[in-house]
Amino acid sequence: MKLTPEQRIELHEFNNLTKSLSFNMYDICYTKTKEERQAYIEYIDEQYNSERLTQILMAVSDIIGAHVLNVAKQDYVPQGASVTVLVSEGPVVEVPTESFEESPGPLPDNVVLQLDKSHITVHTYPEYHPNEGISTFRADIDVSTCGEISPLKALNYLIHSFDTDIMTIDYRVRGFTRDINGQKLFIDHEISSIQNYIPDEVIDAYHMIDVNVYQEHIFHTKCKLKKFDLNNYLFGYTKDKLSKEEQAEITDRLKTEMDEIFYGRNISS
Repeated sequence: MKLTPEQRIELHEFNNLTKSLSFNMYDICYTKTKEERQAYIEYIDEQYNSERLTQILMAVSDIIGAHVLNVAKQDYVPQGASVTVLVSEGPVVEVPTESFEESPGPLPDNVVLQLDKSHITVHTYPEYHPNEGISTFRADIDVSTCGEISPLKALNYLIHSFDTDIMTIDYRVRGFTRDINGQKLFIDHEISSIQNYIPDEVIDAYHMIDVNVYQEHIFHTKCKLKKFDLNNYLFGYTKDKLSKEEQAEITDRLKTEMDEIFYGRNISS
């Protein structure tokens, strides 16, 4: 279905399509000692506590033009946090032409777009390997909307909100709505790849793989950072404090961890 801004679909009632974006990000760190591991987890818990996560989700609400109805947030012991935001339709304005285009969405700047009902959730998962010296932090964000705007317009902001080594992104359109003649519409916008909603500078920085089922309106993209600098993965010190042998061993462990997350399977050493 090819659609231009001038070719607006006239619906029988309101838009019943549900569009769901799932954004997973991973931050990897080498923590040599128990003390380093605990310090890293405490740092992550402070950086991405429920207050900070609420700010991120409120910005997402602004981007998709939503009214916030309710916010539930929780910090957990020993670590982790969750936030759920229930939102409804924001101020109804003419939908801008960019909502019909495969292009990266805006960063927060008082953007108002049209939708009907939505919820936005985030959960964090700090964890560590029992004996390998690897710690990871995962944030799992879901944005689900009904209406004309795709939650993919919030993807650019989400990418910029986290320090991300690996991303896995899923997008799916479910349900149907009807035009004024009763014809079912199972999707109301063109999409060929989630990558078309990611800025070029981000695409250049990551290895990316698409797995798409077009006929089912299911889209999956996973991304792994291309550039590797060991200093970015050491917590509290730099690689010049390590021997060449230690640098090589830690680099191998970190890259294996990232490859296993990226490809979704254990890799034998």
